[in-house]
Amino acid sequence: MNCLTYVDLHRQVSFDIDKEMETALLRLAPASGSSAAKSAVGKLLRHQKMRHPLSVLPMMVHAIETGEHGPAVPLSVVHLLWWTSACYLDDLADGHGTTASDSLDQNEALLASVLGGTVLPIRIIQSLPVPVTVRGALTAEIATGWAVGAEGQLMDMAGDVRNATRNSVIAAYRGKSGGPYSMITAMAAILSGASDERVELWREFGFIFGILWQIFNDQEDILSGRNEDLLNGTVTYLLACALDDAPDLRARAELLDRCAAARHAEQARTELTRHLLAPEVLHPYSAELDAFRREAHRLLTVLGGHEQHVPVMRHLVDHAAQMLLRPALAAAVPATV
Repeated sequence: MNCLTYVDLHRQVSFDIDKEMETALLRLAPASGSSAAKSAVGKLLRHQKMRHPLSVLPMMVHAIETGEHGPAVPLSVVHLLWWTSACYLDDLADGHGTTASDSLDQNEALLASVLGGTVLPIRIIQSLPVPVTVRGALTAEIATGWAVGAEGQLMDMAGDVRNATRNSVIAAYRGKSGGPYSMITAMAAILSGASDERVELWREFGFIFGILWQIFNDQEDILSGRNEDLLNGTVTYLLACALDDAPDLRARAELLDRCAAARHAEQARTELTRHLLAPEVLHPYSAELDAFRREAHRLLTVLGGHEQHVPVMRHLVDHAAQMLLRPALAAAVPATV
């Protein structure tokens, strides 16, 4: 029997998430029903569509704890709003901004990202029919998620490739991607009524899952040919592995020179990509990716929960932990441009 996937689950619950989002957006509208803020956030959601339907993650956690997905639908909306805001702000920080798509200019998008990422999630939480102590704990998680995520993003933006190591990159990943995922998994556990100990286990699972998903995104960036990380000078885990494992100082210096040139020249990006796809770089990278996968599965084993819902989460972990890059891909990278 084929296991239900997170994409299958999203197909089943997407209508509920959409309806909850409509209700949430109405909270931005005054009594007149007309709201520029509501319109701007709606436009940003349409402009900044997520490629993967990970909004179901809090529903998966809640189902593992209680057997039910439904009560966590509002948290799926919080998750979607958070990432819509964060991804736009990330694009802005990288200098990409936003197009005038859907009549949304950059200033409107910036205000919409603030409202959608902070104000609206808090209003959603304050509307939940739960004890005030639970609402307080959920609101605190949003604040913590933003603080941890911003810290990781700032570390990433200030990353010095010359001093980068595996550990420094994972510290940044644990913040910028792990922070928001740990926020939403902890929120789902709190909403479910889980014990403090289980909430902390779910929080740690979110951190590990965030690292896995960031590495998944890094690989997708290379496979897509966008190479935005090389253009932006982002120090990825793959690049840190290549630097750490350089055979000598001369080889490391040459790699650093390629990193600098890759920000401005397509041929340099091509050469650097070919180096990153070399077997001696990818093999240890793959082994370390598998270690993060095993840690995520270990946490799920410790957590246990409703058995019919755990396999979907395990499938998501395996999906996030795929080794997408192959040494053979290097041969497909053109030698000249």
